[in-house]
Amino acid sequence: MTEKPDPEPPIHDVSTLTKGGSIARLIHRGEVYVLRVTRLGKLILTK
Repeated sequence: MTEKPDPEPPIHDVSTLTKGGSIARLIHRGEVYVLRVTRLGKLILTK
């Protein structure tokens, strides 16, 4: 039996997720996480 390679993961533009702002809220398994873009352009994900 031959294993299929994993499909290509989806790509999401952060500016689309934040609607041009610096914060997006993401839900994972019923928990809300906050994705922040810092002034230096780094990403921080917190619960």
